[in-house]
Amino acid sequence: MKLLYLVIALCFLAAPYYCDAYVLSVLILAFYTAYVGQTWNLLLGFTGQLSFGHALYAGVGSYLAAGLFIRFGWSPWLTALPIMGLSGLLGASIGFLGFRFGVQGVYFTLLTIAFAECGRVIFDHWSLFGGTAGLFLPVDNIPNFWHLRGSITLFYYLFLGLVIVGFAISWLFLKTRLGYFSQATRENEQAAQALGISTFWIKVKVMGLSASLTSLGGVFYAFYQNTLFPDQTFALSRSIELTMGTIIGGVGTLLGPVIGSLILVPLGELIHYVSGEEIVGIKHIFYGFCLLGIILHLPKGIVPAFKVWLGSKQRLGSRAQHQ
Repeated sequence: MKLLYLVIALCFLAAPYYCDAYVLSVLILAFYTAYVGQTWNLLLGFTGQLSFGHALYAGVGSYLAAGLFIRFGWSPWLTALPIMGLSGLLGASIGFLGFRFGVQGVYFTLLTIAFAECGRVIFDHWSLFGGTAGLFLPVDNIPNFWHLRGSITLFYYLFLGLVIVGFAISWLFLKTRLGYFSQATRENEQAAQALGISTFWIKVKVMGLSASLTSLGGVFYAFYQNTLFPDQTFALSRSIELTMGTIIGGVGTLLGPVIGSLILVPLGELIHYVSGEEIVGIKHIFYGFCLLGIILHLPKGIVPAFKVWLGSKQRLGSRAQHQ
């Protein structure tokens, strides 16, 4: 199994040398979806709070980084940390507002959707960031790492690095005091409170952390995409797209967001490429069928189902050896 992981890792590292630009662009989208899925997984998978408004934090990261670059020439490497701090404060504030007044379950989900829609309306009418006309980053064919101007290979390794960082953060999160308390809150919030855990502040902190890390992905994706429109950046469909990989792969697992995104995104792009423009929204229809299939046959996702299958195979193998 370790050898298989090593081979897969080497294939991804060498992909720019044997894949064309289109395949790399699909992989970049899959990596971006996987990274945001990892940050979203901190909130739902490890804390039990469902948000469908994470497009807000990715959008804030994209618009602020792109706007500061266009207006003042500030590098995204320079502005990423302040933007992450601002997005984290925004996410924590939304969480504080919701949890303070006992907004839970589906009502909390609706609250996150409402704030994402507010973000769309604000940037739709904010002329400083282009309003409905959109925001366009200047295209420069001269490679410049400081300004994130360069070939598609640069962005491929950048987003691959983000996935690795997201995995490391998720793994470390589970080893921290905050991670343990978050999982206790997810399993039984009332029991966690009875043990003296301040579940209110745990949820607020994780909300802020998830929002902050999500905005980092938005910062880099803006410089890859080069064009930003509020109706697309803050749309509910964007939030759902960013979470589908995690749902398919397995919520609450470390590899779920990565595996799910690497399966779902390339298949969705392949179907869209084959069908062309003949069927409007074919990719979203495909995502819907995938979600329905997961709910019916693999309700916990691909990774947990694979672990169960692997465990059963190992038990059968050990029994055969004893016999």
